[in-house]
Amino acid sequence: MSSTSLRLTFAPWGESLAEIVEVSQQAEAAGADVVWAPEMHRSATITAAAMAAGTSTIGVGTAIALAFTRAPMITALEAMDLDEMSRGRFILGLGTGVQRVNEDWYNAQWGKPVAHIRETVNIIREFIKQCSTGEPIDIEGEYEHMKIKGYQRTYHRERDSIPIYLAGVGPVMVRTAGEIADGWISHELCSPAFVQGQVLPAITEGLDRTGRKREDIELVVSALAAVDDDATKARRLAAGVVGFYSTVRTYADFFEFHGFGAQQADIATKFREGGVTAQKLGELVPDEMISAFTISGNADDVANALKAYEGIVDAVKLSPPTHGLAPEQTRAAQQQLIGVVADLKGGVRP
Repeated sequence: MSSTSLRLTFAPWGESLAEIVEVSQQAEAAGADVVWAPEMHRSATITAAAMAAGTSTIGVGTAIALAFTRAPMITALEAMDLDEMSRGRFILGLGTGVQRVNEDWYNAQWGKPVAHIRETVNIIREFIKQCSTGEPIDIEGEYEHMKIKGYQRTYHRERDSIPIYLAGVGPVMVRTAGEIADGWISHELCSPAFVQGQVLPAITEGLDRTGRKREDIELVVSALAAVDDDATKARRLAAGVVGFYSTVRTYADFFEFHGFGAQQADIATKFREGGVTAQKLGELVPDEMISAFTISGNADDVANALKAYEGIVDAVKLSPPTHGLAPEQTRAAQQQLIGVVADLKGGVRP
């Protein structure tokens, strides 16, 4: 198996925080560059803290923390604490999520998400920059504001600024990442064709608007990767996640771009009408969709599929399949995936 020029990063799965930390340590030994903490069933920042405490050299980031469910000041304080814990290894990955989750699950304000994320990022950066000076901070926005006097954070600060990455799927959000972010992170389902046809033009437009260069932003594509010695089995392991996202209306344009609009609509309709349960969604996903949106197969298949991203993105965020699977299935696939990272990076296999 040949090496790769891509930075390989990893999103560990575990039934407990202890297992997530153990997998993070395995990813570190394998040669991965960053481990990422998601936000859905756990707090992204608490998970990142556990991973930071349990590792020593690998980068630690949130991918992604929901941007509107915390006050910007709390997000900034947590980011600085995490950067201190990790001794300068932390990356703050933020995303808007979708309207229903923000408003119905978190009771958070949604508004116009692009304008809202701009204000959020601006306040976080300004607070990190100014909080140790004792100088007043006065920022007034449509969705977020900060008015602070008489405040000075005297604790140790690892860095004067912390990299902020933005997640985005649609062209306006991706363009915004190009304008203001230190990195862009794709949705869990992506493809080389989508990056080249949709992402890169939007990133370039954003960079041009603010006079930045391509090297000013890291592009991180997410790749659901199922690995098994039986390539057919591996692809079916990945089917559940594709099925799940097929039920989310927000991603209809993404599926349409790849020519799978009809298949996505059919899966969504059957799920909505009760024709299939959430755990069985993968059974409705054809092999062509799995091949388009995931990196799945045996170890050589996965290594070869990663080559399609070389030269168009900087890093790949690998994650094992989870939806519709028993824990032992995800655990086995994850161990094989870390083995692929080790083989490509000359690290230690788990």
